[in-house]
Amino acid sequence: MSDLITTPVGRMTSLARAELTLLGRSRGTLVAALFVPLVMPISVRSVIEDMDLEEAGLNVGTVLLPAAVGVSLLFAVYGVLVGAFVARREELVLKRLRTGELSDGEILAGATLPAVTIGLVQSLLLVAGCTALLDLAAPKAPHLAVVGLLLGLVMCAALAAVTASFTRTVESSQVTTLPLVMVSMVASGIAVPLELMPDRVASMLELLPLTPVITLVRGGWTGDLSAYEALGPVMTALAWTAMGVFAVRRWFRWEPRR
Repeated sequence: MSDLITTPVGRMTSLARAELTLLGRSRGTLVAALFVPLVMPISVRSVIEDMDLEEAGLNVGTVLLPAAVGVSLLFAVYGVLVGAFVARREELVLKRLRTGELSDGEILAGATLPAVTIGLVQSLLLVAGCTALLDLAAPKAPHLAVVGLLLGLVMCAALAAVTASFTRTVESSQVTTLPLVMVSMVASGIAVPLELMPDRVASMLELLPLTPVITLVRGGWTGDLSAYEALGPVMTALAWTAMGVFAVRRWFRWEPRR
């Protein structure tokens, strides 16, 4: 057992286990992370049913599922991690961890594992639920959905670390996370599919962080994206992830903000 903990994987697993324990003590965070994405499909189904989806080649399932996955990424991954990074920094946990055997990358990776795992499991549950309740057919291009989800998980974790860098307290994280959450909810294809928007508007909104994830997940079910058409969303998501990683390496704060 001691040999396992001396390996990078063992150290990150041990840190992830401790982070999961701390996360479980925050009831408010758990409610937002676990229940909001699961309740969201039920609450907005009637609104989606009133949209003119057939002309765009969509149905309730292919609109609702990607939207629910996007909400899961925003609340279960991004929102949770911003609060977690800030809390561990202000409690001097991150500072103490840096004095041990863990590298900076291992600390960040270990801290993100619980939230990323929750987001992944929740997305799989949403797929199962939408398939059963909305008669959603099997994905025509499942590889696109998988790529979109994985890119979304990594990107949201990176952006969470960036946001935490400029967040002073856990309480203020509820404010600093709002810009990305609100913009993504309104303009990334969650509230209204980009297929229903004017082409010029849609082309601009395609550059937002979460839009490529929604596009790839939806394209995985509809099968409407060719390899060339899927390349754009993939490159956009990779670009946001790369910028996030660069910003973390440049500005992430390991000690309390004064």
